[in-house]
Amino acid sequence: MALTGLQIQKLLPGTNCKECGSNTCLAFAMKLAGKKAELSACPYASDEIKRVLGAASEPPVRVTELGPEKKLKLGGETVLYRHEKTFVHQTAFAVNINDTDAEAEVAKVLAAVRDYKLERVGETLTVELVAVTQKSGSAETFAAAAKKAYETTKKPLVLRSADVAALAAAAVAVKGSGSILSAATPETAAELSKVAAANGHALAITAPDLDALAALSSTLRDAGFKDVILQPTTYSEAEQFQVNSIARTLALKNGFKAFGCATLRFIDGVDYVDSTISAVTELSKYGGVCVLPEFDPAQLSVLMTLRQNIYTDPQKPIQVEPKVYAVGEPNENSPVFVTTNFSLTYFIVSGEIENSGTSAWLVVPECEGMSVLTAWAAGKFGGGTIAKFIKSIGLEQQVKTREIIIPGYVAQISGELEEGLPGWKVLVGPQEAGDIESFVKARLAK
Repeated sequence: MALTGLQIQKLLPGTNCKECGSNTCLAFAMKLAGKKAELSACPYASDEIKRVLGAASEPPVRVTELGPEKKLKLGGETVLYRHEKTFVHQTAFAVNINDTDAEAEVAKVLAAVRDYKLERVGETLTVELVAVTQKSGSAETFAAAAKKAYETTKKPLVLRSADVAALAAAAVAVKGSGSILSAATPETAAELSKVAAANGHALAITAPDLDALAALSSTLRDAGFKDVILQPTTYSEAEQFQVNSIARTLALKNGFKAFGCATLRFIDGVDYVDSTISAVTELSKYGGVCVLPEFDPAQLSVLMTLRQNIYTDPQKPIQVEPKVYAVGEPNENSPVFVTTNFSLTYFIVSGEIENSGTSAWLVVPECEGMSVLTAWAAGKFGGGTIAKFIKSIGLEQQVKTREIIIPGYVAQISGELEEGLPGWKVLVGPQEAGDIESFVKARLAK
């Protein structure tokens, strides 16, 4: 029988030392009960709690931490479908370079990966890793390429080579970077696991089929090496989809520890459509690290937008802080717009106001991150609630204008809003944000 958080707390030392990453022993106990933490994170766990909990306290998919400061986390998932609860650690993207690529081209790609930032609904999205593939046949060349990639980007690497000596040389060259060695086979796993452990790296393992992969994962686990990443051998998109699904289902539903690891996949085709489809498959079905064949900002923007949507908590939409935002350089006579605090809505509306060439105040009340119609239907975006919010933030003392523009989809709240804001006139704006510019020119132009 699984223990509750309170039962586990009684077995913990009760020091609230915070060394496990939680503020209190109770908080850590709740994570253990929910299989969101490992008992090994507690430096003072007694032999008794180790005996009682043991491996049963581990998350069904183990968390693997990458990077010099272990900030990039893979795995740790507890559900098969995001609507059941949420996904936790998103698929990480890497861009591949080869150790035979021209020096100037390598420098260009590394700089692009290092500097890439996509701003979307208040979040900054980046490429998390760089992959270095050995094609030269020289361990020295491979290690030098790995060192250059890390020194340029300061991002963890995925080091791919079939040569144990080359992987070992590269692992030493970027020791402490928290990278991934790819890929150990049943014949090389024992040696490479020692190399990975000695240099602070994770180890990707591969095998001809799932049975052999499970056996290899179990062998390394029994030997005490846990930073394992699965790199299954597949020959089609359908097979990759199936293998990822089988591994995750066995880990979550059957507690099969051998498959309770993050995954790694290299996409080697350079065709834009095919590589995008492969990456989307990884995003949709449990991919841990997805290595793209080249740096393509257009492709990345598509994939990162999809990733952000998949890994947003369905119970907690992305939202901005409720307050009055200045768009442009508004003054006390500038127009006042109102919308909800759903991030996508806010950034679209504010962007369209800015594009219209006018400066304005944008009132954003608390709507729990819902869109306009959803918030209105839920009673979070009505005339009374908006009026109350405007009074609470002192907008009437901040501006002289007494006109407020509401979204056209909720024209029906205009009467209630005017009742709540005596002296104000409510203008019904366009239904679509894309029509704000024409609305401004037609209705607000002086």
